[in-house]
Amino acid sequence: MALKETYVRARVDDRLKRESEQIFDALGLTTTEAIRIFLHQVRIHRGMPFDLRLKEDNADILLPVATRQAALDSLYDE
Repeated sequence: MALKETYVRARVDDRLKRESEQIFDALGLTTTEAIRIFLHQVRIHRGMPFDLRLKEDNADILLPVATRQAALDSLYDE
């Protein structure tokens, strides 16, 4: 396995993290391994490895970049 050269940090909802880790555990994966798999799939597909569709309950993911970045920046200001 190649030497790792960088870190990826992300803030996520605690419940989302716990529930995802339970699924990864059942699959025999760590969260780190799951993220690596995701990133490899992004590279292979040259985009997201699944369809993105607008749904009313997830509409905020399509907000303008500046709006999303301001929301993320506010998390780190706390």
